[in-house]
Amino acid sequence: MNIPVLCADARFMVLDKPAGLPAHAGRAGGPSVEDYFPKWRRGKSGPWLAHRLDQDTAGCLVIALRKAALLQAQAAFAGGFAEKTYWAVVRNIPADHAGLIEIPIAKKTTGRNWRMVADAAAPPAITEWRKLAANAGVALLEFTPRTGRTHQIRAHAAAIGHPVIGDAIYGGGNAPLHLLARRIMLPLTPVLAAEAPIPAHMVANIARSGFAL
Repeated sequence: MNIPVLCADARFMVLDKPAGLPAHAGRAGGPSVEDYFPKWRRGKSGPWLAHRLDQDTAGCLVIALRKAALLQAQAAFAGGFAEKTYWAVVRNIPADHAGLIEIPIAKKTTGRNWRMVADAAAPPAITEWRKLAANAGVALLEFTPRTGRTHQIRAHAAAIGHPVIGDAIYGGGNAPLHLLARRIMLPLTPVLAAEAPIPAHMVANIARSGFAL
């Protein structure tokens, strides 16, 4: 599998990760982004994943090529300075044009399966959203997470009645997940910024929403 590179310099690469490809190598084996690390290595160690991106989510994934760059990126993510924007095609059309979701979520395990559920005792989870287009029972929403909880956008979208199309965990879907890490920006010197193109599996439903491609 060829992973497109959206931008690169001496510090970082930003990949356009395909949906379905894990970032980390799993216990069961199979391909992952980490399989490519020997090809991208610039020194005796690295590279490193600078942050997380769900296996089923497509789009911007930051890879640090140097240890100093990794530490800078991790500090930006931990401090809430990284700007991440996601696009998702969801079921049902929101009545409002924008909103703020503030629902703390925690991991709940049942047998071998797990999911994130609302939990008042959990750390805060905050997501801003706005409607980009809507038609024929689907909407294209832009999500800006203000916190970085696991499955935050997927769980929050489902919690407000608009599950992401294809989400088998939170929406009963069985198609590829219609969630894209559209843009990322790290306020470093120089700034690191990239935008991912719309993946092929999302094109038809984005067009269905009325968004001009």
